[in-house]
Amino acid sequence: MRNIYLDNAASTAMDERVIIEMMPYFRDEAGNPSSLHSNGKKAHEALEKARADIASCLNAEPDEIIFTSSGTESNNLATKGCAFANRKKGKHIIISQIEHECVTNSCTWLKEQGFDVTYLPVDSEGLINTGQLNDSIKPDTILVSIMHANNEIGVIEPVEAIGKICRERDIYFHTDACQSFGKIPFDVKKSNIDMATINAHKIYGPKGVGALYVRRGVNISAWQHGGGQESGIRSGTENVPGIVGFAKAAKLSIAEMFPEMNRLISLRDKIIDTILEQMPTAYLNGHRNIRIPNNVNIGFRDFEGQAPNLLTTLDAMGIAVSTGSACSSKKKSSHVLLAIGRNPVQAIGALRISMGRFTTESDVDYFLSVLPEVMKNMRSIFSRF
Repeated sequence: MRNIYLDNAASTAMDERVIIEMMPYFRDEAGNPSSLHSNGKKAHEALEKARADIASCLNAEPDEIIFTSSGTESNNLATKGCAFANRKKGKHIIISQIEHECVTNSCTWLKEQGFDVTYLPVDSEGLINTGQLNDSIKPDTILVSIMHANNEIGVIEPVEAIGKICRERDIYFHTDACQSFGKIPFDVKKSNIDMATINAHKIYGPKGVGALYVRRGVNISAWQHGGGQESGIRSGTENVPGIVGFAKAAKLSIAEMFPEMNRLISLRDKIIDTILEQMPTAYLNGHRNIRIPNNVNIGFRDFEGQAPNLLTTLDAMGIAVSTGSACSSKKKSSHVLLAIGRNPVQAIGALRISMGRFTTESDVDYFLSVLPEVMKNMRSIFSRF
């Protein structure tokens, strides 16, 4: 059976070059970077080199990079740490309706602590309106958190315009860039970003490693206390092998970005065009062109409730896709699809197809040859009931 992995938005396979880079730090260079002996110093040097490498990929300074365990932790640190550090200035936060659950759930918790949260709507293609954002800002607004690219529908938000508004209004701007970093250009200085979340396992690095960019001068409180690692903002012994792998994955993604971006756009557009042309009931979720290169999100009219069964059938044929975010795969309706105007049934039934570095055109061709036949057979079966 073929094994075709089209769920790279959930996680990517590690690049062999990343694995090779990490290997010494599991055994030969296993020191704690906080230790003062030579083994500890070697680990510390590797940690700081990785910090500098990742900073250069963002156009940031090394001391602006805080390592964490994941994108989720980074988003929690950004929203909660910024909110509590600046609560004397104000208690109003703005996020979009399509943020990742770790941001929306953090803000739900912050509301319970007395903060005020505005959930900015998006249009039918998943894009925020910067005019609405500007109008939503209040005298006590302290933070805007809008993701760079959505994890379900792949739509790219106008972070430069958002950053400009926030900088002019003296409001901190945080963006979750886990889905975009390494896939499309991303410059924290150019976009006036104060905090940015990235992680390793979306760019062919290891799971369990993330980072938060915090611009110098940003007022943020520590959310995890201990020995004072990571400039006192995120205590805990750093995952040196994972961080070394993260840096290698980041450098590779940046170095190879443009040819890979063009290759993935070609595969993405082939999937979209073929499905929409050959399957009249299909519709695209999210903007046709303002989306990351590797993301396709498709629904099928009058078939939405069967999407989980479709996923299972494809999986049995060696094709891995998803029905949305892996972090919320057990939920019934996608809050992202509801936000763009899909009804609750449609919000259950989309297929997210996400390509990656190891996806070939042959993989895509096989998927496109299998999908219509599977849909036809399933429609035939379920029409009997």
